[in-house]
Amino acid sequence: MSGPVVFVLGGGGPLGAFEVGMLKALMAREVRPDLVLGSSVGALNGAVIAADPRPEAVERLEQLWISLRERGVFADTLFAQMGTALRSRTHLFSNAALRGLLEREFGDALIEDLEVPFECVAASIERATEHWFSRGPLIEAVLASSAVPGLLPPVPVGGEHFLDGGLVDSVPVGRALACGAGTVYVLHVGRIDQPLQPPRTPREVAVVAFEIARRHRFVHALSNPVPGVDVHVLPTGARSGGADPLLRYGRRGLGLVQDRIERAYQASTKYLDDHAA
Repeated sequence: MSGPVVFVLGGGGPLGAFEVGMLKALMAREVRPDLVLGSSVGALNGAVIAADPRPEAVERLEQLWISLRERGVFADTLFAQMGTALRSRTHLFSNAALRGLLEREFGDALIEDLEVPFECVAASIERATEHWFSRGPLIEAVLASSAVPGLLPPVPVGGEHFLDGGLVDSVPVGRALACGAGTVYVLHVGRIDQPLQPPRTPREVAVVAFEIARRHRFVHALSNPVPGVDVHVLPTGARSGGADPLLRYGRRGLGLVQDRIERAYQASTKYLDDHAA
């Protein structure tokens, strides 16, 4: 298939470990991207592979994920969370641990200096719209794209404040198509595989509403294919219906990192053997 190969990496917090397994499968098949697009945690994973599109980089990313709990990312105690919430009145966690992780990985890298072109999306508060970072300091862009509302603080960049990219484009397939992709590999965290049902509790109302907001652009893009473009949605290997423990969200799910990586690697390897040229 002619045209650029684009990796699209979606959001999903601790579930982003699934994407590492998918990257392992792609690297094993020697599939290399011409463009990497990331949203939320997909911005972190995507930046690593854009900086170094080799199997060694994915191995490093896997070790980074395994050590997340020890590095303090989303690992504050309840007391620390309450202190941060009382001081900020807007979020539970500082982004200091995540910033430190990014500084160790990328230093002062600029987006335009990465080996593969890279873009990540965040939500501008002041302009109430999506913003794609394609130039400038990489760390600030990834922090902005990963600033989950209520969990992490808004990130100031260039006189604006940004929140999580999942608010505006959680799995940016449409962006890949608009960029003239010839082949798109969609790396995601399994949420799009889980069917939604009418809510029965106040909590479910919020969850269903948020999931519809997250998914609608992705669903629209897949429902309106572009002739001549191959789109491959790689599997996580998790069971549908939400019953699989690997889909458990939150900090406790960090203990499932290796299982998520391996499950996605096995499932995506089989998919690539069966479907991708």
